[in-house]
Amino acid sequence: MPALQTVISELNRAFSKEHINELVARREEFAPVTVVDEEKPLARGLIVKQGTPLHTAWVEFLNSMPKSLQEAQRAIIYHALGTKPPTLITFAWMPGYDGALTITHAPDTKATRGGITILTMSRYPGDKHPVSRS
Repeated sequence: MPALQTVISELNRAFSKEHINELVARREEFAPVTVVDEEKPLARGLIVKQGTPLHTAWVEFLNSMPKSLQEAQRAIIYHALGTKPPTLITFAWMPGYDGALTITHAPDTKATRGGITILTMSRYPGDKHPVSRS
């Protein structure tokens, strides 16, 4: 769990107003997966440096997440990086029995920018689902 909390902090930093423009140039790396490139994982070292224990923990966590939840997040990121200005994203995690996403999108107002919040619910990292076949 501590590793996951650290990763969430790194994601929030990367998608903050101070740093999101660095990711806009790499938007296509979050493009929807096609049959040709279906092995394009979300955790490719864009935010959490590859070769580190933190990246290993992040990859293990993402690999335990249903592909549908991974692809939903990829689509949200791709969309957010394509808006003018890019839409800020806040990531959060909480424990849950099954995998789930809660997505909110607050619009921009005359006074402030809006943003997207992605709340991921899953079992604790390493906690195998009791009815899983794998």
